[in-house]
Amino acid sequence: MRAVIDRFEGELAVMEFEDGCKNIPRQVLPTEAREGDVLVFQDEQWRVDVEATGKRKEKIEKLAEELWED
Repeated sequence: MRAVIDRFEGELAVMEFEDGCKNIPRQVLPTEAREGDVLVFQDEQWRVDVEATGKRKEKIEKLAEELWED
């Protein structure tokens, strides 16, 4: 299972899954997890998918640059 952290609301992380958003207790996520990170649930725990997170951030940065081009 894969999801992206949309935002934190107190002790909950609002995470975007393919089928919609769900609130996940922040305490079950890795301490290094940040908004925008891609997380994978595997072996009964969440982990940050560093490669997928990097690719996602690059794509977003490229789209933002295209918005500001003349």
